[in-house]
Amino acid sequence: WLGRLAHRPPTRFCSQSPCRGQRAMPAGPFASSVGVGRAEPEWAALNKVQETVGKDPIFQGGETSEAPLEFDGAVLSGDLSTTAKSYDLLIVGAGLSGAVLAERCSKELGMSSLIIDKRDHIGGNCYDYVDEHGIRCSKYGAHLFHTQFERVWNYVLEFSEWIPFDHRVKGLVPDKDGVKRLVPIPPTQESVNTLFGENIKTEEEMQAWYDKERIPPASGEPKNGEEAALSRVGPRLFEKVFKHYTKKQWDKYPEELDASVLLRLPCRTTTDDRYFPDPWQALPLRGYTRIFENMLLKDPNITIRLNCDFFQQKQEGNLPEHKLLVYTGQIDSYYAALGMPKLEYRSLRFEEEFLQDPERGFFQEAMVVNHPSPDVPFTRIVEYKHIPNQPTAVKEGKVKGSLIAREFSSAEGEPYYPVPNPANRELYEKYAALAAKEEGVAFVGRLASYKYFNMDQAILNALEMFDNLKETGKLEPKRKPEDFGPGDGPK
Repeated sequence: WLGRLAHRPPTRFCSQSPCRGQRAMPAGPFASSVGVGRAEPEWAALNKVQETVGKDPIFQGGETSEAPLEFDGAVLSGDLSTTAKSYDLLIVGAGLSGAVLAERCSKELGMSSLIIDKRDHIGGNCYDYVDEHGIRCSKYGAHLFHTQFERVWNYVLEFSEWIPFDHRVKGLVPDKDGVKRLVPIPPTQESVNTLFGENIKTEEEMQAWYDKERIPPASGEPKNGEEAALSRVGPRLFEKVFKHYTKKQWDKYPEELDASVLLRLPCRTTTDDRYFPDPWQALPLRGYTRIFENMLLKDPNITIRLNCDFFQQKQEGNLPEHKLLVYTGQIDSYYAALGMPKLEYRSLRFEEEFLQDPERGFFQEAMVVNHPSPDVPFTRIVEYKHIPNQPTAVKEGKVKGSLIAREFSSAEGEPYYPVPNPANRELYEKYAALAAKEEGVAFVGRLASYKYFNMDQAILNALEMFDNLKETGKLEPKRKPEDFGPGDGPK
């Protein structure tokens, strides 16, 4: 990969309407002079991860596979009759929250856990795998690890080797003449210059441009997402980048959403085109699934059963005795028998396509290219081959094809993103009040909290709940979900 970077031709765009949006294909993965997956030197230097760090006990023990490990029949059977009669913890869900609690309770307190999950794999939505073509991809959409919490960073170093990665997103956005141009998202000086024919060169000029564009809310405080966006980026960026993308993601225009959803819009005045500002940004060298394998698989205190539905097993009376139930699923599903309304979620649908021999080996210029315009139904295209934690064969150029995934937002399917509006918040508070009275059950994680947690936030929440268990004997959060701040949400 690195050998091809010096010969990369500049990106070119068609200026004639018949070929709007067509571009010369890249000569290799998205990179900078620093390396594959890295930002430009000034901004890459801000990442505290500058080399391969961490440890992978499974790899160090002689396992050479770069794909997820295979489970034996007992784990995949979903059969609880072959498990022990009792456990300290019965954990519903093999995602981050459940895995962290099982690992910590075992290592520090010697507690036993049975983890059950209705899916056929561990890792929750973080699960990634190597497909039949040899490309590492994510089953539930791209995951990018970034954190400001040193405690979380030190924790994950125990379960994987990590390589530096500065996530950068491009968007295909129509300029003032209607020609789609590839620009950084969130918008930077380059984005504004390219789309509107400006010649901004300094942070002061960029700030002045924002000040001129912005429309303050008439009442002083934005009442909805549109007023919030206009107060942040002004009407032109709002129309081209955010308005229709929001509609595709939420099936609601910004004016129909809480102001909080769009008050988070980043307003970059610099040339920093990194998607995240956090000090630690990295990818697990052998994939996210390996983290969970190192946390769970070699521990005699932890038993796993997959293809195992909690509600079905509960109804049939198959659950083993347990001192505490750790529930990481949807809180409204737990109380479904009460007949209360369901909480509203947005989901994602992935339309994958394997390209046998794309020009120069790649379909698009970056791992993630957003499509904010209303003329296409998908929100973005992810091309996994760009990421530097691909298996060795991909990095050595032995895999000629490329896998892309077009993402469509949907009201149906796996629950990904809580829909933030007053009605849903009010309904969740009713569920939370029921959960607070539930004896012997801890509700943990994004689905149980009706809050989109980033990966690091989910880990920190579980670690702090474990702290409480040690200090008070109760597995309870140390802070409210909203106190973690906003998650990335739909990207």
